[in-house]
Amino acid sequence: MRHHNNVRKFGRTKNQRSALMKGLVISLVRHERITTTEAKARELRPYMEKLVTKAKTNTVASKRMVLARVYNSPTATKKLFDVLAPKYADRKGGYTRILKLPVRKSDASKMAIIEFV
Repeated sequence: MRHHNNVRKFGRTKNQRSALMKGLVISLVRHERITTTEAKARELRPYMEKLVTKAKTNTVASKRMVLARVYNSPTATKKLFDVLAPKYADRKGGYTRILKLPVRKSDASKMAIIEFV
């Protein structure tokens, strides 16, 4: 039984899933809006919400934690703390939105746009 096992596996091993999330996180922070499959967007959303919430407290410890969570990307960390976190300083949560798109023609995958509000 899979009680409380909510991790989407995407048909990948753990290392491949973490590499996928790394790419999605860095792309979303860099471009602030990306198009991906609906399942990947739903998996990415809580990850990004937690990162932005942590970036709102501008301490050395939170910077180190966010840097580790964005896979040692200093540019993504800098943008999170300098641009995105001040933008959401008065907001309690819900920093991202998922907009559904039509299915992809090649394999009929449900597509979505995930972006910062």
